[in-house]
Amino acid sequence: MLELAWLSRLASDHRAALEAPVAPIRIAGRLRDLDAAPMVMGVVNLSRDSTYRDSVAVSTASAIRRARIMHAQGADIIDVGAESTTARAERRTPVEQIRSLVPVVEALSAEGIPTSVEAYSPEVVEACLAAGAAMVNLTGTTDLDRIHAAAAEHDAAVILCYVPGATVREEAAVVRDRDPIPVLAEHFADVIERARGHGVTDLLIDPGLGFFYSNLTDPLVRARHQAEVLIGSFRLRSLGVPICQALPHAYDLFEEHFRSAEGFFAVLASLGRVNLVRTHEVGSVAAVLGAMQALAGDPR
Repeated sequence: MLELAWLSRLASDHRAALEAPVAPIRIAGRLRDLDAAPMVMGVVNLSRDSTYRDSVAVSTASAIRRARIMHAQGADIIDVGAESTTARAERRTPVEQIRSLVPVVEALSAEGIPTSVEAYSPEVVEACLAAGAAMVNLTGTTDLDRIHAAAAEHDAAVILCYVPGATVREEAAVVRDRDPIPVLAEHFADVIERARGHGVTDLLIDPGLGFFYSNLTDPLVRARHQAEVLIGSFRLRSLGVPICQALPHAYDLFEEHFRSAEGFFAVLASLGRVNLVRTHEVGSVAAVLGAMQALAGDPR
């Protein structure tokens, strides 16, 4: 993998998917062609359990300040969450999550900074959409009728994450004994149809690279799987919707240089035609994606 011969075979074997169009989506009232201009999503965590410590905001003011900085660095949208997705993190009630998230969403929306809320509870989704959130980063599979209805009512976009259980906080495993892309494609075909049936028109899919899986505890095995799915993202284009990917940080590979990791994986995401990248390192990732786009053009 990550050799020219392998990349060439991958593109040749899946040429139709590589060239398949994906639908533009409306975010915060603006229609976006994410093939022409991929988006950057900055991450602000209002949970002290989040493993990427530099993304943690300890207060409402801290979260707003961090979001403003990310927006200035090139983030098109800010994803806020109040509960870490790690299996051992403290679980927070919907009331506690709403108390943390709503003031941040209200403040950023008032400043014209689009926000996404990472949630799985319908109460949290409804409160944040009412506060002005433009997108739901959906990390659960229960109460979907109610969540989809809320998104449709507020004309909000929805990221449909790969969730094998009730929420991504539950321990799960990924397919490793065969090609994972067809499994993801089958999963997403069903959830896309369901969301559209409830009136949601602006959809993205997220294969869930940033979540914990019980059979990806070896750091090198996990990084290889993440790289393979990142580059192979284009194969999901046949579903017709944009693809979102959370960029890995692979601490065991990068060690003290781990803050460079997401920039490296952004290159793989670009090659895989990912339409929205979710990152903690907005400045460097925005620069990398800009360079990839510039170099893809013909300078003559």
